[in-house]
Amino acid sequence: MRTPSAATRVAAVIGDPVSHSLSPALHNAAFSALGLDWVYVAFHVAAGEGAAAVAAMRTLGLAGLSVTMPHKSDVAAAVDRLRPTAARLGVANTVGWAPGAAGDLLEAESTDGGGFLDALKGDTGFDPAGRACLVLGAGGAARSVVLALADAGADSVTVAARRPGAAEPVAALAGGAGAVVAAADSGALAGAIGGADLVVNATPVGMQAGDGLPFDLDGGLFGSRHLVADLIYVPATTPLVAEARARGATTVNGLGMLIHQAARQVEMWTGRPAPLEAMSAAALRAIAHD
Repeated sequence: MRTPSAATRVAAVIGDPVSHSLSPALHNAAFSALGLDWVYVAFHVAAGEGAAAVAAMRTLGLAGLSVTMPHKSDVAAAVDRLRPTAARLGVANTVGWAPGAAGDLLEAESTDGGGFLDALKGDTGFDPAGRACLVLGAGGAARSVVLALADAGADSVTVAARRPGAAEPVAALAGGAGAVVAAADSGALAGAIGGADLVVNATPVGMQAGDGLPFDLDGGLFGSRHLVADLIYVPATTPLVAEARARGATTVNGLGMLIHQAARQVEMWTGRPAPLEAMSAAALRAIAHD
């Protein structure tokens, strides 16, 4: 990394908490590989202060902003305009200066869903078009994935959650392809898994020691026809990934999504192709160090 100077441009990630973020490692590696005099840092921004962070971006002239929880909705409401995906989701994880707008308009986008699809294609060659997809969970990550899968032409996108009422608005993002299954209905959930080509875990189950499978799934439901994607990347092998792999399924964790969503941010800010190899290497180093 270059030594910062008075001319160095600064980009940042905001969150609460944020000290665990791998984003500085990813983005600083990208800026270095691109030969840019940029530096990327992390700012702890307390819940409820997302809009203030956007105002600070204007005041300080920050080059770009990555946004993690709990600020994605507040930031989306505070910028001058939203790109299409962020507008449909009502949240944003990326803020940059709008091109061709005299440098005075801030626009925001959500790169999570696109990053997820990029990772699937790059890691496995999977194309959602015409395929049956099942998403476990109904939170923010699930919303991004469901919308991305539907936009990519998935034949069906079923959302499983403990509360069907929480799953319904998420499934609605997929339009006519969307459907809901109650996680408590083991028979219906088993049927959804049996008919799925892709199963995505968008819950936090699997992050903590002692976790089992999301919704206490039966690992015997998985087989060689399945691609199982867990959005968790630490640990690299969750109980779901281990069980599905043992049953012959193809599996991926969330590291690819993390890298590709960050790559889309780099491209939005700099207008240049992201150096994926450098970013991937930096992510692996950071995880190994932790």
